[in-house]
Amino acid sequence: MLDARNVTAIVVTYNRLPLLKQCLAALRAQTVQGFTVLLVDNASTDGTADYIKTLAMPGLVCRNPGENLGGAGGFAYGIRAAAELGCEAVWIMDDDTLPEPDALAALLAADAAHGDGYGWLSSRALAPDGTDQPMNLQRKTMYRDIDGFDAAEVPAVMASFVSLFLRTEAVRQFGLPIAEFFIWSDDWEYTRRISRAKPCYVIPASRVVHAMQNPGVVNIARDVPARWARYRYFYRNDVVLYRREGLSGWLWLLAKDSWHTVQVLRDRQDCRAERIKIIWKGFAAGVRFRPQIPYLP
Repeated sequence: MLDARNVTAIVVTYNRLPLLKQCLAALRAQTVQGFTVLLVDNASTDGTADYIKTLAMPGLVCRNPGENLGGAGGFAYGIRAAAELGCEAVWIMDDDTLPEPDALAALLAADAAHGDGYGWLSSRALAPDGTDQPMNLQRKTMYRDIDGFDAAEVPAVMASFVSLFLRTEAVRQFGLPIAEFFIWSDDWEYTRRISRAKPCYVIPASRVVHAMQNPGVVNIARDVPARWARYRYFYRNDVVLYRREGLSGWLWLLAKDSWHTVQVLRDRQDCRAERIKIIWKGFAAGVRFRPQIPYLP
């Protein structure tokens, strides 16, 4: 069984200090202790660096890459740094992830049950009101969410980075997340890359609250104008993810992007043409996009 002292929790943050404080407090409250917390501060400008200097938290390591690498770049950077620290497993989460006190203990118990025979383990993600967070529902196939959390472990093929646990040897085998994604679909791509080769599981006893600032399903037809521009990553990156599945993946992409287009056309907000252009320019960019999978040395 892995000792908690051989685990590194990786938290990526960018200008969300109030949420980061809650995340770090939740990590300090875990029933198992001794693990390292590697905080990747994506060059925040909200006082995060100054706050960390005042924080007396054993095992905390802070790294600042000097620029905002996005979530994808931050996790790739953090996992590489954690491996360099010599850990045997990584526990990945965003700065708005609030693990319940026994979240890590449940993951370690599941790891002990499976040994090296699994790819990754994922926690059950809840909204602050206690309901399941729809954006973080794991999938049992590429196109269908898991049916529920009634079993002690639930097989899955894709999961988010809102509390994902895997051994460093799996990172060495399958590589790092694709930093070029910047945001969105990096977690889906990474977990699917691994699940194509090894069984992976959701561990319902490991629970976290995902205190999202913008809850809901990712959809440019429903999102606020200030966030529209970033959707070019979403539609581009999804092509990389789904084309690997062959014809079924391409059909899924076309159906999803077409449905989002229809939803935009039905929207009464202005700038419908702008949003439709983002969808299909993102799709076209994805067709041309050939990112390299980075590996540990």
